[in-house]
Amino acid sequence: MVEIPYPLTTERLVLRRFATEDLDAYFAYQRLPETAQYLYGEARTYAQCMGRIAKYVEEPFAGPGDWASFAVERIGVPGLVGEIALKWNDGGKPESGDATPGRVGEIGWTLAPEVRGQGYATEAARTVMELAFDQLEFIRVEARIDARNRASAAICERLGMQLEGVLRENMYLKGEWTSEAIYSVVRN
Repeated sequence: MVEIPYPLTTERLVLRRFATEDLDAYFAYQRLPETAQYLYGEARTYAQCMGRIAKYVEEPFAGPGDWASFAVERIGVPGLVGEIALKWNDGGKPESGDATPGRVGEIGWTLAPEVRGQGYATEAARTVMELAFDQLEFIRVEARIDARNRASAAICERLGMQLEGVLRENMYLKGEWTSEAIYSVVRN
């Protein structure tokens, strides 16, 4: 298992482990249709949020398929305003006699409406990407976003991620075919 050094801090944020006390603030923005607009599922119920918080509190970061989830909080202003997550993806199997392949990951973020557009997602994502590359030895981090989500595309671009391509109409979500844009950055 890989140890995540919670909390991470930035100039304006604390990225910490989720706590059960985050449930009401988490539900407050997860229940909104505009939050779910570009996500895979619909707006979440209170019970769904309860299950996700329980998972975030207890989930290990031990290998491919696991997520390291961070509660986003502003320094000096207590209370959850969003989340950022790093998924550990399968980077392949080592060949006979070769070293273990480097880790690859996927990053994602969701913020409460009242703090969107203030650079918090970029700041948090940059810090999690630094953790991924510098401490967790990831060689690649990608973001997979709804191609219509210009705000997240702009975040990816500010992070130095490059658009690798768009999978046109590859998912049927919420009654329509949608396209997925894939951005990535690799460790130098």
